[in-house]
Amino acid sequence: MNKASWQGIFPALVTPFTADDTIDFDLFEKNLLAQVEAGITGVIVAGSLGEASTLTRAEKNELVKFARKTLDKSLPVVLCIAEQSTAEAVSIAKEAESIGADGLMVLPPMRYKADDNETVVYFSTIAKNTSLPLMIYNNPVDYKIEVTLDMFEQLSAYPNIQAIKESTRDVSNVTRIFNRFGDRFKVFCGVDTLIMEEVMLGADGVVGGLVDAFPKETVAIFNLVKAGRYQEALAIYRWYLPLLELDIHPKLVQNIKLAATLMGIGSEFVRAPRLVLEGAEKESVLAVINKAIETQPVLPDYLNLTVDSSVA
Repeated sequence: MNKASWQGIFPALVTPFTADDTIDFDLFEKNLLAQVEAGITGVIVAGSLGEASTLTRAEKNELVKFARKTLDKSLPVVLCIAEQSTAEAVSIAKEAESIGADGLMVLPPMRYKADDNETVVYFSTIAKNTSLPLMIYNNPVDYKIEVTLDMFEQLSAYPNIQAIKESTRDVSNVTRIFNRFGDRFKVFCGVDTLIMEEVMLGADGVVGGLVDAFPKETVAIFNLVKAGRYQEALAIYRWYLPLLELDIHPKLVQNIKLAATLMGIGSEFVRAPRLVLEGAEKESVLAVINKAIETQPVLPDYLNLTVDSSVA
């Protein structure tokens, strides 16, 4: 996976389960193929949305192997690392290449709120112990650790740290990164409700959540913005926003799995301690999803667009 591969739409894939709490690989394949048909450019396996915290290491490996076997070699399979100890993170990073991963998305240390230096050492230690390219996940809202521009300056010393998942929810940070580092890092929007804004500001890609249920609309917005066709993108985005807001919620996993179920490419099953939505809570989410399905826009031929170099 070269640096240029970090572009476009990378779904943070959900992990479908059967009723008996094992991974449903048939449904995983069905969702993967729907993503490919829609025009995604890579996938992220076993992230937060993929319920990484309740997956075993063996299960994560099986997901990577299955995705790599299923997808064309041109589509990178990125494994998420979200660990409590540096030693375990390094161990997973070393193993990832042998199981078919093309890259790693690395979260800061879990549970312990590392300071700036500890966080930089954590990321750099992983980078030094693998040849795989890394995306640094910067999400201080959910994980309480911000990777500042000064920290990225230090991390820029490691050539295989190539991309940033920008989830500070401050759209200006996209511009700050480009102003400071030029094209040193590929920048991905990591917040569903900001995908149009951050792509318009020059983001190279999107790590998406609702793309698991509505892949075509997600890719269409990205491609239309990159082609400078803003009004067409905006019409889809305005339709999409109520759905995208289901991603910025503590129960994003249940919400997105429910949406994927209604679209025929997912199931509601989640792994405990998560429980499936029910009652009034489920009805409110269903109302959002059903309204979106009823009013789904007709998409232009978004897979065959000329990219406008001024916004690329």
